[in-house]
Amino acid sequence: MDKKKIIVGLSGGVDSSVTAYLLKEQGYDVIGVTMVNFRDGNAGEKIAGDAKKVADFLGIPHYVVDFCSQFKETVIDYFTKEYFSGRTPNPCVVCNRYIKWKAMMEQGEKLGAKYIATGHYAQITELPNGRFSLKCSVTTAKDQTYALYGLTQDQLSHTVMPLGAYTKDQIREIAGKIGLPVAEKPDSMEICFIPDQDYAGYIEKTTGIHVPKGNYVNQNGEIIGQHQGIIHYTIGQRKGLNLAMGRPVFVTEIRPETNEVVIGENEDVFAKALRCSQLNAMAVPAFESGMEVFAKIRYNHKGAPAVIKSVEEDSLLLEFEEPQRAVTPGQAVVFYRDDYVLGGGIIDGPVRG
Repeated sequence: MDKKKIIVGLSGGVDSSVTAYLLKEQGYDVIGVTMVNFRDGNAGEKIAGDAKKVADFLGIPHYVVDFCSQFKETVIDYFTKEYFSGRTPNPCVVCNRYIKWKAMMEQGEKLGAKYIATGHYAQITELPNGRFSLKCSVTTAKDQTYALYGLTQDQLSHTVMPLGAYTKDQIREIAGKIGLPVAEKPDSMEICFIPDQDYAGYIEKTTGIHVPKGNYVNQNGEIIGQHQGIIHYTIGQRKGLNLAMGRPVFVTEIRPETNEVVIGENEDVFAKALRCSQLNAMAVPAFESGMEVFAKIRYNHKGAPAVIKSVEEDSLLLEFEEPQRAVTPGQAVVFYRDDYVLGGGIIDGPVRG
C-alpha cells in the first residue's frame, strides 16, 4: 500500500472539506468517501451531493458508500433500545467506533489506502509507552475527544486528524480563502439522524411503539402527577415536566420496570460516585484502582477530578472529589490526564450516599 494515500470521510461540511484540502496541501493522495447512513427525505442525497461538489472543487476522487442497514442495526436500534430502558444514550460514541471508522478502514483496504482522516477537533499522539491516545484540541470550546474515547489502538494508529491544531474560526477562514463551495454551511446538529431533535417523536415514529404515560413519584414513592412516557425524560431535567409544585423540581431517576419518573429537589440530582462498564482503555493498557483522573460525564461537562476506586473485569467504580450533577445512565464517562484521553466507559448509574 502507498502510505501517502489517505481516505477522508467527506460529510459535505466545512470541517471535513478543509481536512481534505489540508492533507492535499501536505502531499497526500486524498480520496473522499461519503457514508450515507440514513435516508430522511433527501438528507442522504444532500450530504452526498455537497461532498461531491467539494471533491470536484479539490480535484480528488469521490466514493459514496451506503451504510444505512448497518447504521440502523448498530446505532438507531441501540439508540431506541436505550431510551426504552430509561437511559440517555450517546449514539455518536457507538457510530464512531463501529460504523464510521470501521467503514472507512474497510474502504481504505479496498482502495489501497493505509490511513484515514476525519474532520474532528482532536489530536492523535503516540505515547512513550507505545500506545496511541487522543490529545485535546487546541480549542477547548470545540474539542471532540469525548465522543472518540472508544476508538481502538488499531483505529488510532491508522488515523490522521489535522484539525486538532486549529480553531473553528481558523478553519472557516481557510474555507473562505480558498473558495470552498460549502464555506458558509452551518455546523451539523447534535444528532444527525434526528434533524428536529425531537427524540421521543422520532423513536415512536421509527419503532411504531406508542410509549404509555405513567406516574411521577416523589422520593418517598408517592404519586404526584402523570408523565408523558419515559422516553421524554432524562436525569436532571427541569423543563417540560408540567408539574405545579410551586418550586423548581427535577428528574432524579427513571424506572422503566414500573414506568415511573422520580422527581426530587436539585440536591437530589447530585452524586459523589458512579459505576460504568463497556470500558475502553486508550492511553493506558488498563485501568487500575487508585488511578487519579479528570472525568467528563457528558459532552458539555467541564470535567472534574476523580479517583478510580475499584476495577472489575469490564466495569469500575469512580468517585469524584465533589458531587457531580446529573450522572446519567447511558452517557459516556471519559477519563483525562494532562489533556490526554486515558479511556472511558458507559455510565450504568450514579452511586449516592
